[in-house]
Amino acid sequence: MDNKVLPYFVSGVVVKGFGRGSKALGIPTANFPESVVNALPKDLSTGVYYGWASLHGQVYKMVASIGWNPYYKNEKKSMEVHLLHKFQNDFYGDELKVIIVGYIRPERDFSSLDKLIKEIKNDIAIAEHQLEEPVLNKLKNHDFLMTNH
Repeated sequence: MDNKVLPYFVSGVVVKGFGRGSKALGIPTANFPESVVNALPKDLSTGVYYGWASLHGQVYKMVASIGWNPYYKNEKKSMEVHLLHKFQNDFYGDELKVIIVGYIRPERDFSSLDKLIKEIKNDIAIAEHQLEEPVLNKLKNHDFLMTNH
């Protein structure tokens, strides 16, 4: 994994995804539109990342999946962001800003939904831990996340 492109800054309006995150997995995700996904650097490998996200002026830890989700055999590349916070409502149409700061693992297929959920929970635990590292933790105060333009 080549980390030369990290940290990577991305923003976009949250769109409806496949509707699986909350329902099938109990892990809601915010999806970026195809135009944002297509603009990602070519040398940003598919897989699972972690970093910071800002929504409505608040900053949260996040994990993001970039790729084709082999378990679901997607035909379109997607970028799905899971904010490590419980929200009462969804936020379709709202702007989400993300700083991707680290890479967890490549994407892979799973033999069952349970194994996929277990792996995602492990990804979240890794993100929680890594984002406490001082050099990564201070990125949560980056101007990119704090400004409204």
